Amino acid sequence: MKLAFIDDYKFSVIEGDQVFDVSAAVSDLIALPPQKLLSTVITEWETRRGAFSAAVRSGQGRAFSAVRFRSPTPEPRTIDCMAVNYMEDGTRAEPAPINAFHKSPSAVIGDGDTMVLPDVPAIVFEGEAEMALVIGRVAKNVSAAEAMQYIFGYMNFIDGSARGLPPAGNTFFQTKSRETFAPMGPYIVTADEIPDPQALQVKLWVNGHLMQNYNTSDMAHKIPRCIEWISSIHTLYPGDVLALGTNHRGLNAFQDGDRVELETQGLGRLHINVSDPLKRTWSRETRLERADKKLEGLTPQLTGKYAKV
Repeated sequence: MKLAFIDDYKFSVIEGDQVFDVSAAVSDLIALPPQKLLSTVITEWETRRGAFSAAVRSGQGRAFSAVRFRSPTPEPRTIDCMAVNYMEDGTRAEPAPINAFHKSPSAVIGDGDTMVLPDVPAIVFEGEAEMALVIGRVAKNVSAAEAMQYIFGYMNFIDGSARGLPPAGNTFFQTKSRETFAPMGPYIVTADEIPDPQALQVKLWVNGHLMQNYNTSDMAHKIPRCIEWISSIHTLYPGDVLALGTNHRGLNAFQDGDRVELETQGLGRLHINVSDPLKRTWSRETRLERADKKLEGLTPQLTGKYAKV
């Protein structure tokens, strides 16, 4: 099943190209904040899913264009993100040591929303195309062998990044947790609809140009290991989000006016806009294209505040 929040956070189900408002099926939860409603639905999924199916059968669907998709996890308690978790199409000799970072829940935006580039001296702003999972059960010290049982569903996720901020080495927090730097959605696809999450194609377009195109089979530390490791550090709860990393070779500079689209196979397509009040510009090239040209470092800024002339 595909689950979404639409308009003023009405709980909805997606069937084909139609959106069905099923909020009547959660009328007993209507006073709860959206994230708490979601986590309750996840916890009580087996007893509630039938009511959602019935609401779809008796309801009137609406076209995607007639609704506003909100983030399907509006205020997750925690967002964990795996770091350097791909083999980069065989260009890495071995997996990087398993690693992760927290991203602030205040960074969350949904489909059709805008990522705003802040007034900071970043070398470049990038957005990483990722698949994320949503936790379905309380998970503490979960073994890899049992980890897949703790997944409620999957969704698209963009990990916004402000690279190279001073001082050197002061990285993940100020790079990753900026407001609007965690687009996700447009909906959650329950795990039963994704037979093999380690064999999905992930594609990201910027202004219609395909920039990232990789498969989750290239993941260095597979999903069970990621859950095992994260849950050994802190407990995960229903509705928490774990983003699984990216293949960096297609990363490129996000800049003012960009229209970004992310589609992970089976998870729909997430659309966001990019706004930079400073109107800075960067070269339109991917990290792979820079490597092929034997260019070192990140894409340099061309114009605007903080450009090194």
